[in-house]
Amino acid sequence: MIQEKKLVEEVSGWLRVYDDGSVDRTWTGPPEVKFMAEPVSPHEQFIDGIATRDVTIDQNSGLRARIYLPEEENPKFPIILHFPGGGFCISQADWFMYYQFYSRLAKSIPAIVVSVYLRLAPENKLPAACDDGYAALLWLKSLSKGESNEPWLNTHGDFNRVFLIGDSSGGNIVHEVAKRSGFIDLNPLRLAGAIPIHPGFVRAQRSKSELEQPQSPFLTLDMVDKFLALALPNGCTKDHPITCPMGSFAPPIDTLNLPPLMYCVAEKDLIKDTEMEYYELLKKANKDVELFHSTEMGHSFYLNKIAIDTDPVTAAQTSELIEGIKVFINKHGKRS
Repeated sequence: MIQEKKLVEEVSGWLRVYDDGSVDRTWTGPPEVKFMAEPVSPHEQFIDGIATRDVTIDQNSGLRARIYLPEEENPKFPIILHFPGGGFCISQADWFMYYQFYSRLAKSIPAIVVSVYLRLAPENKLPAACDDGYAALLWLKSLSKGESNEPWLNTHGDFNRVFLIGDSSGGNIVHEVAKRSGFIDLNPLRLAGAIPIHPGFVRAQRSKSELEQPQSPFLTLDMVDKFLALALPNGCTKDHPITCPMGSFAPPIDTLNLPPLMYCVAEKDLIKDTEMEYYELLKKANKDVELFHSTEMGHSFYLNKIAIDTDPVTAAQTSELIEGIKVFINKHGKRS
């Protein structure tokens, strides 16, 4: 007799974990939202000004990335290394929600975007995703030194203008990778800046904004609690340094060698209070940081294609975010 596996955890329609350790990431929420979490196949021919390809970064680990190349006459493009969000538990670099935003960003700047297929929890607990992000940066360094080759990046990429960007939990990875890179010599690559967008910085204790701000499809309290419980090492709370870099378990911000930051927050984000706590520490430590504030918006609003297409305010705020990123990259991408 075959014993039926039992559901032990479910997270807001995004994920189910069973007692045999298996994980089902089939979307079970509203069907009209499902397309945003579906993969977009790579296309090496240009479509609407963008070509994409998937490449293997590390043959041993199987780590991969998706590259976005803009169709522009430009000697060299800045390189944006992207870490997707999803509470370390869901989402992939090829999801439509990222494709629609990062293809647009790549065209607007213009820049090459390299989006990393991160390992997911609970199968791969933290710091696995951070290790993957750091490995991707070291891969870019190896390309810059001519130790390995990726034709699009080696032909069109400017390794003197490399930026990190990440959505939600990907913003946590931005911090972690920037922190680690401050202890090594990246030459001839130059890490010119970092852009955490609505990073998943939280504390074990609920913040005022968590208690008062509206929940959204892209962030609920259920997601905050359960995703991080699945992602963090066994026995750890949300006060872990990866999820709480402003906490007592993390190294003091003023001891870190961080690149210039464009720090993005949204007015109605559930976790805005703890995001701002990190920003205030950056300022106190005299770090080079610019705050970008999106009014009336919630967590990761710019990834919600339905809202972008139907709500003029979301559309306008998304355009302003893209323009802000463009200005930041142009400002900090000047050759040194």
